[in-house]
Amino acid sequence: MWWKVTAIVFAVLVFVIAVAILFGTNRWRSNTRDLHAKMEAARVLIAPASYHARELEGLPAPVQRYFRKVLKEVQPMITAVNIEHTGTFNMSETKEKWVPFTSNQRVVTRRPGFVWDARVRMAPGLTVHVHDAYVAGEGILHAKLFGTFPVMNQASTPELAQGELMRFFAEGVWYPTSLLPSQGVIWEAIDDSRASATITDGTTTVKLVCRFDTEGLIRSVHSNGRFRELNGELVSVPWEGRHWGYEMRNGMLIPMQGEVAWLFPDSAKPYWRGRISKLSYEFAE
Repeated sequence: MWWKVTAIVFAVLVFVIAVAILFGTNRWRSNTRDLHAKMEAARVLIAPASYHARELEGLPAPVQRYFRKVLKEVQPMITAVNIEHTGTFNMSETKEKWVPFTSNQRVVTRRPGFVWDARVRMAPGLTVHVHDAYVAGEGILHAKLFGTFPVMNQASTPELAQGELMRFFAEGVWYPTSLLPSQGVIWEAIDDSRASATITDGTTTVKLVCRFDTEGLIRSVHSNGRFRELNGELVSVPWEGRHWGYEMRNGMLIPMQGEVAWLFPDSAKPYWRGRISKLSYEFAE
């Protein structure tokens, strides 16, 4: 009879796990909708409604070349974008432990905000749900196994907000009208292939150095310091995002692939590699 008892216990356990996963998935979706609603509530009107080349006057030469390359005259300003990614994420601090992920990302350009809703497959049958977001000036980063059991919940701090606004800014190549001076970006010359860009949202300011290639496209963005947790402490570490695979989308040149890395003194440590599988824009009218 022991095998009957074992079978019943196993069946009950499977049922409980299935219910927990279903509950967690529904709860996660509800939390995602709440984040989207909060981000939408913080939206402000974008002006002007379209891009005109006259706004490039006085900008550093490589920045002017970039906008003339990726935008066309009277390109409507992007107000929001939905992006789907596929890629891999390195789960190890010291080794190469790349696991696959898929994600949906909603971005609002003014007030700056995004919600990255990802599924990271840690092992067959084990999926971690991740929210990485910047919403109404607040940085958000937490993860739950099956959307139910917490595995990470980083406290909201000014350092996290700065890092998440930095991510929004670095990904501006996917919604390039947000990088225009009329959208609050301050550009400063460095040399013929680099320029710095600064953006402020509320009390948070971030600055990135953009590197342009010979075609005029942004190939990388660099920060001298983005905060991350090391040994239980927040440490400022140089950080870089690279972009490639530019394609035409809605009249704009957009990079379809990218990689993000921490830059340690002895080596670069990539931790995110992905490609855009789908994107759709919303424009000012």
